[in-house]
Amino acid sequence: MRADWHRAADGERTGVFESDETGGFTGAFRGGADMLRGRAMPSLFDALDKQSEGTVAVDRDARVIWINAKYARMLGIPDPAQAIGREVEEIIPNSQMRQVISTGQPILLDLMLFGSQRLIVSRFPLTDDEGGVIGAVGFVLYDSLHRLKPLLAELSRLEAELAATKRRLDERRQPRYTLQSYVGDCAPSLEVKRKARLAARTDAPILLLGETGTGKELIAQAIHGLSARTGRPFVGVNVAAIPDTLLEAEFFGAVPGAYTGLDRRGREGRFKTADGGTLFLDEIGDMPMGLQAKLLRALQEQEIEPLGSDRPVKVDVRVIAATNVDLEQRIQDGRFRSDLYYRLNVLPIQLPSLSELGGGLEAIAESILQEIAARTGLPGRGLTPEAVEALSRHPWPGNVRELRNVLERACLLTDNLRLTVEDLAEALPTVRLAARQTPSRPTPLPRPVPEALPVPSTLPLDYDAAYDAFERDLLGRALAASNGRAEAAARLLGISRAAFYKKLARLGLRAR
Repeated sequence: MRADWHRAADGERTGVFESDETGGFTGAFRGGADMLRGRAMPSLFDALDKQSEGTVAVDRDARVIWINAKYARMLGIPDPAQAIGREVEEIIPNSQMRQVISTGQPILLDLMLFGSQRLIVSRFPLTDDEGGVIGAVGFVLYDSLHRLKPLLAELSRLEAELAATKRRLDERRQPRYTLQSYVGDCAPSLEVKRKARLAARTDAPILLLGETGTGKELIAQAIHGLSARTGRPFVGVNVAAIPDTLLEAEFFGAVPGAYTGLDRRGREGRFKTADGGTLFLDEIGDMPMGLQAKLLRALQEQEIEPLGSDRPVKVDVRVIAATNVDLEQRIQDGRFRSDLYYRLNVLPIQLPSLSELGGGLEAIAESILQEIAARTGLPGRGLTPEAVEALSRHPWPGNVRELRNVLERACLLTDNLRLTVEDLAEALPTVRLAARQTPSRPTPLPRPVPEALPVPSTLPLDYDAAYDAFERDLLGRALAASNGRAEAAARLLGISRAAFYKKLARLGLRAR
């Protein structure tokens, strides 16, 4: 667009688009094309000026040389002459006119924020006869977005979908838990935390072992957060939840059109998504044998081969695997590769079940109650001593997941601020049964004075044999006092159920 500039009588710089009687720009135009161009340019300017909500023109220094009254009023300037000679950013803070001048390229359609308003604007460079940029002109096409409602509605929908997808990906790729989230200060819990800290120091594969609901993913995220990879992606995959036909593409990706039914754009794959970070493979024992070989290669070579491609792709991924099945038994059954097992089992961490934590259960329950109150807005709850005893006698096959379910259900069914056995029984009937079968305060074993301890005449002189005989007698008396129930006997002795069972197995004893 060509323009001619002159100074107004008062000396202020201003500018107009001049035309002669034929409608062309000042100057002689030759030929029909020049005549058409001469008529079109001022007509276009006049049309834009009339239809737009505001028009402004600047010189090559981005100083305002002309602004119409509508735009001036919109900008809070009562007299358009007050804007002449000022830098455009001084009156329009988010203006891109200077960019148009420097690049010589128009910005045909743009959203500009002005206070709380969103303006639709177009900007064009102005050139002289030689094509040099001498300024720019901008038009505010709309000051109300209702005219673009269909377009903006679609744009808003796409932006919302993109934001939601990004938010879901960010949530999945960043750990939500730390080691402090693993509640408990009993010996088994402290041992898990100690090994987790050791595991965080290296990039070696980790194998987490334990029943379902014992917090394997929590520990995996805690290890990632303590490691040098913190801040990089944490990607969790439940192997058992993905159909076998999709597992290879899900793990290693696929090139576009690799096979029928796959997204034509291809797939990145979880290894690539976790590049630089940690890949958590839950239920690793359910991985098909065919895929285990590719996983082993990925672990050894740190490279993957997407489905449909013959080019390996380098990745930098730390793998943490988890299982609630006996992998050694699966090796014997021919369902799991021994070489993959040895590669994953560099540093195994055994997570105790809830029933093996002994006194640690109360701390976990209190933590869950605090989390329920924060998440649901319900009042904070506690537990009576009798309720704690009742919970400790339940076997908890579902571990922490089951405990959380029971406590949340109990919170919804009662207004008591301290949950009683009756409150828990509403959510878990076996709690009431266990409370009736076992006294709330177990009678401790008699503790004879050391000097009065009888010394069996048949006591062996070998220290280890003598210690075994003493421990066999002690465990036998604890079982007798507990009617043969190992859980109660372990509590009488002040040790965990797991430790009690290990001692029974070592000594060849059996509980009921």
